[in-house]
Amino acid sequence: MIVEAAGFEALATTSLGVAISQGKRRADETSLLENCRHICDATDLPVTADFENGFADDPETVGARVNHIFETGAVGFSIEDSTGEPNAPLYEFELALERVEAVVDANARLPVPMVVTARAENLLYEPTQLEETIRRLQAYERAGADVLYAPYIRDLDVMRQVVSSVTRPVNVVMGFADPSITLADLAGIGVSRVSIGGGLCRLAMQAAQRAATMMSEGDFRFVSELVPLAGLTRCFTRGD
Repeated sequence: MIVEAAGFEALATTSLGVAISQGKRRADETSLLENCRHICDATDLPVTADFENGFADDPETVGARVNHIFETGAVGFSIEDSTGEPNAPLYEFELALERVEAVVDANARLPVPMVVTARAENLLYEPTQLEETIRRLQAYERAGADVLYAPYIRDLDVMRQVVSSVTRPVNVVMGFADPSITLADLAGIGVSRVSIGGGLCRLAMQAAQRAATMMSEGDFRFVSELVPLAGLTRCFTRGD
């Protein structure tokens, strides 16, 4: 609701934010869906859901879970090719592709299809493997994904390579990127969508950590930086 009040036109959920809010390293499917449902109920903006890897390995099960996202009220969702397993963090190429194909097929059968964002996660684990990232994104495009997304693209030159390698819209997450890059810079190289990942949650937790440390030392000067309560709650007033 704060982001909506700031004038944005669409929202994306973050699985990291859900996990941190529960004091966990990773969120579960039920928590993610519940969080998405709460957000959809709280805002008039379109919402796209971070659905991690679909909480299943085999394509059939992942495809079946697309309907769960649709029932939250979301208009889109992302599906990634990471396994969640430290020793084997990425799905093998063919399986990753089959998973995207299954998701796209299930989505097409919905009463109102959602926007499918396919994520190639390998740069998080293999930072120099840009060719493999592009190979996967191109395959996901051919499979019918609406938006393509590769976390950990950090500079404009690499972003430009990715954008020029596909024809579908590309999402860039600024939580990992050079912070001097502006929205105008991104638009100039053809980036269609920009997200922040769990950035807002991490920023809020940083403030909480700092305040907790200060309190433990008997220092309460942070209260002078608090946002006025009236200004904050104004965002939560929906006229009813």
